[in-house]
Amino acid sequence: MEDYIVSARKYRPQTFDDVVGQASITRTLENAIKNNHLAQAFLFCGPRGVGKTTCARILARNINEDSDSAKDEDFAFNIFELDAASNNSVDNIRHLIDQVRIPPQVGKYKVFIIDEVHMLSSQAFNAFLKTLEEPPSHVIFILATTEKHKILPTILSRCQIFDFRRIEIPDIILQLEIVAKNEKIKADHDALHIVAQKADGAMRDALSIFDQLVSFCSNTLTYNDVIENLNVLDYDYYFRITEAMAAADIANSLLIYDEILEKGFDSHHFVNGLADHFRNLMVCKDPQTIELLQVGKSTSDKYREQSALLEVDILLYALKITSKCDVQFKMSQNKRLLVELCLMQLCSVKEAVEKKKA
Repeated sequence: MEDYIVSARKYRPQTFDDVVGQASITRTLENAIKNNHLAQAFLFCGPRGVGKTTCARILARNINEDSDSAKDEDFAFNIFELDAASNNSVDNIRHLIDQVRIPPQVGKYKVFIIDEVHMLSSQAFNAFLKTLEEPPSHVIFILATTEKHKILPTILSRCQIFDFRRIEIPDIILQLEIVAKNEKIKADHDALHIVAQKADGAMRDALSIFDQLVSFCSNTLTYNDVIENLNVLDYDYYFRITEAMAAADIANSLLIYDEILEKGFDSHHFVNGLADHFRNLMVCKDPQTIELLQVGKSTSDKYREQSALLEVDILLYALKITSKCDVQFKMSQNKRLLVELCLMQLCSVKEAVEKKKA
């Protein structure tokens, strides 16, 4: 039996071309290596799971490569990784500074990757300052952090800063499709879309969720299996609530909400989802904004159909009601009653809009 390797490790990028969603950063780093315009200290900052440490490792390996290097050489003896979350004391930094003084045995540079650098104590930061400002010519520092605002300005001023962004949903879906194909897993596009949304811009999270779903669904990922496993509220509920709203059917809207509660979904999550639903219907009203609709293809078709049945004034009114409910939710003593009142008001929207026009 082969040892199982999680997808986040198995499909970790090995070259800058493999990195997903950070094209401007990878191109800049490639050009810096090519033109020998390397800074002596880099700071990679951005959300979790977007490729900061991966890019640091690729950069560390690439700057030591030359025409004589073997293809599989990884220059492991030249690359030192320090996790500042658990090595944040002055003694840890002093030990690092001692290593800095020794030139590399092979290759041109020693590269020090310090992950979660914002976790260093203020004393450790101060001990590190002088070395960071004037490191030996054979040393390059790559600092990585999710919280740039916690780093001292004196450290920031000594680094070339790269801001990594959240990976967009289409890019995550494309990568998941490649992984699914390689693993011989049949996956619905709408199912992968839910995974990408749940990952919230982090490729690592998307791959972890994908692994979890494969364990649950085996070799076929369907939309229904994904929403069941991830405890995601089906879009269909929002479409049904909107149909009840259009028909001014208060009783049906309350029964649908009761069904949602019985399935164990959070009321606040439902209200936020309903507001997003009305927003999606609104962007479908104009061909210029329809590209802002971030859902799967079959769901997108449903949005267009339902949007055509509702006037802009009704959707604006519905957005105001759901937004007000969202604001009042935390302060409410009877949260169920608050949401039910919101649904009653939504079912009266058509009448209110007609009265306003009269």
